[in-house]
Amino acid sequence: MASTAPRATYRHGDLRQALVDAGFAMARESGPDAVVLREATRRAGVSPNAAYRHFADRTALVQAVSDAALGAVAEAIEEEWERIERAGDAAADAHAELEAVGVGYLRFARDEPGLFRAAFTVPRDLRSALSPDKAGPRGRTPFELLGIALDDLVAAGELPAERRPGAELLAWSAVHGLAMLALEGPLHDLDPELARQTGRRVIAMVDRGL
Repeated sequence: MASTAPRATYRHGDLRQALVDAGFAMARESGPDAVVLREATRRAGVSPNAAYRHFADRTALVQAVSDAALGAVAEAIEEEWERIERAGDAAADAHAELEAVGVGYLRFARDEPGLFRAAFTVPRDLRSALSPDKAGPRGRTPFELLGIALDDLVAAGELPAERRPGAELLAWSAVHGLAMLALEGPLHDLDPELARQTGRRVIAMVDRGL
């Protein structure tokens, strides 16, 4: 799923990444509130003061972990994107891209709840959430992938150009709402298959409603 993984100790010259890896592991276990600078240094095998060469405080480490978690979300979406069976039909491909974004997003929320919370509760504003720093291994952020799918819908004549502005916010809000209901709300105990079917129906509803 995610390419960032904890290591026992850091390699010389790579302490910052080792601390991010340790924080990433803590967020995976229990969400962003579990990321503690002193524990990160312990896992990296260095003294607590060593962390301050790279992070001014815990908040800075949590932000770096959030960036890495958003990159992992992008990776999950890319995995779904690559499964699209393209047949040369621009409209069908664009709809499949939008579905892939939603499916990857919901799958990540289900499989990595701690990292999902780190990805989407830490950014303080829209600009920081959309920053290119949050790109996955292939260099694209979750929001760039959503934007590409929406642009392709416009290019294929499936989404009127006048309805394109702000469409990311509508699609994101609907799918994220379902993710949070499943993580922390009354849908938490939903049967896994029903949850997947519900996710696909919400994505289809978003597609039709745009």
